[in-house]
Amino acid sequence: MDTVARYEAARLALQAALDGQRSLVERNRLGQFATPTALAREILLYSSTLLNQSSPLRFLDPAFGTGSFYSALLHTFSSDRIVSARGYEIDPHYGEAARQLWQHTPLQLNLDDFTSLPLPKTDQERVNLLICNPPYVRHHHISLEDKRRLQETAYHASGTTLGGLSGLYCYFLCIAHAWLAEGGIAGWLIPSEFLDVNYGRFVKEHLLTRVTLLHIHRFDPDDVQFDDALVSSAVVWFRKSLPSADHTVRFTFGGTLLQPKLEQHSTLDTLSSTTKWTRLPFETQKAQPDGIFRLKDLFVIKRGIATGANKYFVLSAEEAARQQLPPEFLTPILPSPRYLTSEEILAGSDGTPLVEPRLLLLHCTLPQAVVAERYPTLLRYFQSGVAAGISDRYLARHRTPWYAQEHRPPAPFLCTYMGRQRATNGVPFRFFLNHSCATAPNVYLLLYPKPPLDHLLRDAEQLQYDIWRLLSAMPLQILIGEGRIYGGGLHKLEPAELGNVPAEPLIALLPPSVAKTLRRPEPAAAQHAHPAQLALGF
Repeated sequence: MDTVARYEAARLALQAALDGQRSLVERNRLGQFATPTALAREILLYSSTLLNQSSPLRFLDPAFGTGSFYSALLHTFSSDRIVSARGYEIDPHYGEAARQLWQHTPLQLNLDDFTSLPLPKTDQERVNLLICNPPYVRHHHISLEDKRRLQETAYHASGTTLGGLSGLYCYFLCIAHAWLAEGGIAGWLIPSEFLDVNYGRFVKEHLLTRVTLLHIHRFDPDDVQFDDALVSSAVVWFRKSLPSADHTVRFTFGGTLLQPKLEQHSTLDTLSSTTKWTRLPFETQKAQPDGIFRLKDLFVIKRGIATGANKYFVLSAEEAARQQLPPEFLTPILPSPRYLTSEEILAGSDGTPLVEPRLLLLHCTLPQAVVAERYPTLLRYFQSGVAAGISDRYLARHRTPWYAQEHRPPAPFLCTYMGRQRATNGVPFRFFLNHSCATAPNVYLLLYPKPPLDHLLRDAEQLQYDIWRLLSAMPLQILIGEGRIYGGGLHKLEPAELGNVPAEPLIALLPPSVAKTLRRPEPAAAQHAHPAQLALGF
């Protein structure tokens, strides 16, 4: 075994030991997921194809961990070509051990927060090869104070203003701009969600206007790169230089970085007008006529109820009776879609859904003083919630009173919020026809017909079935194209994304006079709306 192989074997043993001393929950919160050896070596090997073959290497990894990329650097390039190698690691749990591991190599490893360092001012301080797998820390784990600091540093480093919902990896990418020498190459192993999500537009603007974007490889979401993180990954390559007007970007998908399954080149103009880059290399987003009808023209689409503590607020009828909860504060609520064997939700004579399990949502808007005076058993249950810390949870803390729920009347049409294509029926999204009086939790999207369509549906049972049939027959690729995908093949659709799905087949079911009204603003429509719509403020 040669020296580099011995170092890598020792590093892997060290990584396993250090990971074992942290819970998966803690590592998820800190975004600590080490790059597998094979992938790290493939990334460094690919970098060699982008670099001038004779140029000395000045290497930087701003999120070093135990050094998977540094190990791959030593495996890929001769030692006499590596002029300098630097790393930064914020967590001493990994950094101190890594420093001991690599102490007899030329590596300069600093135990610092890379995002807090002074930005380099000269090219002598900068590098020509920057490879990084930055911490995958979601925005809600970043304090407001840190967000402001990160946004300011990212702007000074790159001229890019990032949105408040950006993950930490976005800040790393933009701040590192100042550390890369002119003409230098950067390779970033980051979550592919930035290709689709709203906050990703700031990163994409940076990639299109401030650097020359060379290549984005997206791994197949069914092939999760990290055993301990359910996230779909991409490798983003760029050169620090302004792009030429006729520059094209290579997009690849599936397989490996060096041997992808699909490939396509796209112009900068195409990318600027394409909102969801995960459609590449499959297709280029086609501009659609302004007058095309979409689901948002027919429906107001809402996420189902997020209670913040389903085990407390969603009860079986037996548990509600045992707790002696007053029935006037209990509303039927649908169970998770995995329990529904049929996409048509039938109801009893009282509107109760004929499904199992039968569940009830606890919802009360009365002040606690009134509850104490009139409903002692309900007060006792709420007191148990306070003792258990339910009232201090994020969603409860932002409600008044804390035990009140969002108001979501029953919706005639429902769609699952997420699913996997490899599920039993091979369909990640299911549309339901709901005949019951049950509301739904936030694993569903609720489709409320807008007033003109609602009036039609009241006296047209067949139309309700026809709409449901067409919703269920929506081409899967359209739904997937509007949504987003995560590691393990998990597809998700937000309300606005479902609302953007073309609805021309549904419009064809309606009288032309009704179709026209669905696109015209109607300020006074609310006074004619269904009670459920009035309750939602339509």
